[in-house]
Amino acid sequence: MLIELKEKSQLTLPEEVVVNLGIKEGDTFEVIEKDGGIFLCPVVVCPKETLEKLAKIIKEHDVEGSIVYDSVDGMFKDFGIDLEDDSDV
Repeated sequence: MLIELKEKSQLTLPEEVVVNLGIKEGDTFEVIEKDGGIFLCPVVVCPKETLEKLAKIIKEHDVEGSIVYDSVDGMFKDFGIDLEDDSDV
């Protein structure tokens, strides 16, 4: 796949890549330059307060008999955290 650098250093990702990675407008990426290449890595930026809250919740849960989750969303839901609700932050 070839793409062209546009005005203001903008790139348009091919739809196939966007769909395959499940990325959407507003997502954040880390840009890594290495060995003459450019790598875009999707990242989630999480406020420090949210990480501290998660750490506290995890510490409060018993490690013995731990549940294995298929998704992060399922784990957060079980902990009573709605990832779509910004009021928890």
